[in-house]
Amino acid sequence: MFADAVLEATVDCLVELAGGGAALEFAIGTGRVAVPLAARGVSVAGIELSADMLAVLKSKPAASDIKAVEGDMAVTYVEGEFSLVYLVFNTITNLTSQDEQVACFENAARHLRPGGCFVIENGVPALRRLPPGSPGVPFTVTEDYIGIDDFIDRTHKQISRSRHFHRRPDGSFHEFTAPFRYVWPAELDLMARIAGMTLEHRWSGWGRSPFNGESPSHVSVWRLPEA
Repeated sequence: MFADAVLEATVDCLVELAGGGAALEFAIGTGRVAVPLAARGVSVAGIELSADMLAVLKSKPAASDIKAVEGDMAVTYVEGEFSLVYLVFNTITNLTSQDEQVACFENAARHLRPGGCFVIENGVPALRRLPPGSPGVPFTVTEDYIGIDDFIDRTHKQISRSRHFHRRPDGSFHEFTAPFRYVWPAELDLMARIAGMTLEHRWSGWGRSPFNGESPSHVSVWRLPEA
């Protein structure tokens, strides 16, 4: 979940990048980012795979002007012309093949007006943190919860599992696991080129601090050329 300060920085950045035009959110979810963005005067639309999340979004009075459709962000088309398409919080990795991730970039470009931009927030794969001989590294450890990134395929397929262990009242743990395709910033740049976009900015976060070799995540902006 976004902390309030991070959400504020996210919305501030997206408002600036939209430049007075409309925005399209891939994987809009329940509107955590879209609703405050719309409240700042940006016309927002979205695509979401989960019907349940869409139902929650549409139940919010503040989301009444947000046009959100059910579908796959890699292929679903929304009518309109957008100056900004954005995808936050590592969600590009929900697409578990390189072909699907490339298709997502192509779909973003298909929605953008000339000169528009595509923005992704994504983590840098934590492979360098792996202990010798271990495929996994914990990202959160508390008394009641353990989260582990498990890099189960370190070939070109680049598949990882996000493993979440939650303590039950009886002291035992319940595990929830989801697959992802981890992806490096340089590979995303190549996907953008395939879709006709070029890198304009890469920051270490929504506050737009410089990206460097120690940054655990990045916010990247690719832009279509002007007509």
